[in-house]
Amino acid sequence: MLTPNDNYVNMIDVTTPPDLMASIALFYQAYRTYTSGSDVLLAQRGLGRVHHRVLYYVARHPDLTVSELLERLGVSKQALHAPLRQLVELGLVTVSTPAHDRRVRQLALTEPGRQLEWQLTSPLAEHLSAALDRAGPQATAGWLTVMHEISTQPVAPTGPALAAQSPP
Repeated sequence: MLTPNDNYVNMIDVTTPPDLMASIALFYQAYRTYTSGSDVLLAQRGLGRVHHRVLYYVARHPDLTVSELLERLGVSKQALHAPLRQLVELGLVTVSTPAHDRRVRQLALTEPGRQLEWQLTSPLAEHLSAALDRAGPQATAGWLTVMHEISTQPVAPTGPALAAQSPP
């Protein structure tokens, strides 16, 4: 953990509950701000964030299978069924069966699906790119490390570091 003696200026000590809670609040606020524009566009179509995540992954992984999408999203078949059905009914996603294995269902975006996905994702990419540029390469590397750690380490129902403490 970084300390003031590590020659870093204005670094917070996320091991202390007030700084950790401030970090969590900032994370929530950043995510809300980051997704707010996409949320409006999705809501105008009667869609939500799960629809955007489906469009995003299908756009980046041609012929993504339903099983692969379930794994990437970390959701159950039941949780994916309704959003995927909606996207197919709206003509944004197609489902096909490859000749080599009739049990597999592959997903692809239609042209309207590609357009919507780009309308949703390109402002996010621009926003993130600008923020990372302003933060600089060291901060970007640190942010990428933190995001990787958060995304690959499941959260226990009660974290061991906080379990012994009482709520503030």
